[in-house]
Amino acid sequence: MDTDHELSAHVREALDIDIEAFHARAEADAEVVKQRLRDGAFDNHQSIVGFEYEFYAVGDGRWNAESHDGEFSLMRVPRRLLELMGFEKELGLHNAEMSTSPQPLSNHGLEAQLSEVRARLQAALECASAEGMRLVSDGLWTIPPTGETATEYLTDSVEIDGVHIATNMSNAVRYHAMANATADGSSGRQTELEAPGVSLTTKTVMPESLITSIQPHYQVSQAAMLPVHFRYALRIAGPLLALGVNSPFFPPSLYDEDWDGDRVLAEGAHENRIHVFESVLNSRTVEPKVRFPRDFDTVEEAVDRIAADESFVPVDPETGTRFDDDFATFRSKHGTYWRWVRPVFDGATRSAANARIEFRPIPAQPTVGDSIAFQAAFAGLLEELPRREHPVIDLPWERARENFDAAVADGIDAELTWIGNHGELTHDHEELFTDLLDHAVAGLESAGCSPSTAERWIAPLRWRATERMTPARWKRERVRNRLDDGASFEDAVVETQREYIQKQAETLVDGSFTEW
Repeated sequence: MDTDHELSAHVREALDIDIEAFHARAEADAEVVKQRLRDGAFDNHQSIVGFEYEFYAVGDGRWNAESHDGEFSLMRVPRRLLELMGFEKELGLHNAEMSTSPQPLSNHGLEAQLSEVRARLQAALECASAEGMRLVSDGLWTIPPTGETATEYLTDSVEIDGVHIATNMSNAVRYHAMANATADGSSGRQTELEAPGVSLTTKTVMPESLITSIQPHYQVSQAAMLPVHFRYALRIAGPLLALGVNSPFFPPSLYDEDWDGDRVLAEGAHENRIHVFESVLNSRTVEPKVRFPRDFDTVEEAVDRIAADESFVPVDPETGTRFDDDFATFRSKHGTYWRWVRPVFDGATRSAANARIEFRPIPAQPTVGDSIAFQAAFAGLLEELPRREHPVIDLPWERARENFDAAVADGIDAELTWIGNHGELTHDHEELFTDLLDHAVAGLESAGCSPSTAERWIAPLRWRATERMTPARWKRERVRNRLDDGASFEDAVVETQREYIQKQAETLVDGSFTEW
């Protein structure tokens, strides 16, 4: 877009689309998807894995040799730099995202995923370094841009012909349409960011750019088995999130006045990313679109749920010769089907068509190795648990959701409920994580990894479970120590974040969180 006026015009066009007609097209497309499912178009001979990885950019500190002021503060990534990196833009100007090429679930496939992320990230880091910035893998940024407060950065916007344009949002029509749309067609609705100790009202969805994540994908070989795999994915969501929590703090200035450091440590969540995404986007819809989803009994039911979901930002897609252009409106609608675990149906060609599960709860991790460990664990579990008919599938959905909420609040210390390998209900931390990770290893072995190699993929998570150490706990302990040494809460959070980025600079590509 050349100007804000052009962008505003395109956003108005997107918002003027007839929602009822869009919904009707999505319903018709759903019937096409279901017919393709009956024809076997989404079946494949083996499981496939993929990965999405989000980052944010900060100043690399080179201009702060004599002072730490502004060191590792948030930076906007020039669009030309994103193109040089081969990364995709995300909602905020400080964001960058990469997606890996899908690979078979095997040791070679996982190695290919790891190598691709490392190679592309290393090249991106070198590009960013030339501009005085570096990319950070983290759950939630806490140091705003130099000379700006977090509130100013997140709320700055201009109104053009009734359309609010967030100053620091990428110039994609879809993002700005999200910032102005409401599912019920009402106007003037505010966005509410709500989390323990934090409340912020804005005119756009820009606060969603506080957070970054990793998103493993697992493609089932037989689409008809998707409901079983999905049911297991919901049962492992809480325990895996408990191992991965990495966003215990907001930028300190965003906290309410009566929340000091002691209260944040006592009552704050270990994974605020969940609160951000849910509150920001759900404040603009009639029904909560960002939520822990329910089980479904058939793959057709999964398709119907997507089609029946509230139409939000009904952007008519451009179509071409892709296989999934035959259901392009359905695919477009899926883009706002925000569930923490969600089914996906797409493919550029019939041979590439697939039904898969996208796992969205995990924040970006301290190192690439830790991030890929979650991909391996997720895939290994979805490979093994259905094959073994593991009894945790009978854990009531309500308990699975309670596990998820407990992990958000308390991370590795959450009280979780699990059904063990022999059908017994347990809350025991060691028993739960031993069973969980043993089955992840077994799933990788059944996919062709040797026992030692399978264990190596899962080792970073095994260490976390044994040591009861997560990135969120690492941050919380360091903030606690700094507070005890007399630091203000703001200084404690900022200095902890700087330590996080410094350690990550040494370990991001080739190291491990266990080295911290």
